[in-house]
Amino acid sequence: MTTTKPTTPFWIIGILALIWNLLGVAAYLFQAFITDEMIAQLPEEQQAEFLIKHPAWFTAIFAIAVFGGSLACIFLLLRKKIAYYLFILSGVCAIVQQVYLFMNVEMSSIVMPIMIIIFCLFLIWYSKKAADDGILA
Repeated sequence: MTTTKPTTPFWIIGILALIWNLLGVAAYLFQAFITDEMIAQLPEEQQAEFLIKHPAWFTAIFAIAVFGGSLACIFLLLRKKIAYYLFILSGVCAIVQQVYLFMNVEMSSIVMPIMIIIFCLFLIWYSKKAADDGILA
């Protein structure tokens, strides 16, 4: 089985997607390890976000979404077809997470949750296209 040589946009999309997902990992780690003292130093409107208690499954899907997405990006850049399946797992978790937030948390802006959903759907589509085009093996 031969693979097709990736184009420059493939590498740009892959690297940007990895950066995006690593920012998600940073957000998860920040949320997981923030202390009460650190919360107290934040602006009042941001403090409220960290005082919301989410169910354990929510935290778990957040972790799966960001770590799975980062791993998917690494496999995409390594041109492995498993990236597609990891993007599906990450995307489903991220979408469930965002839907939960829409339904249960008062949000000042819906721009970021919508961007997350669109980006997840794009990466699922793009990795499937790359696999179909023979870029991923």
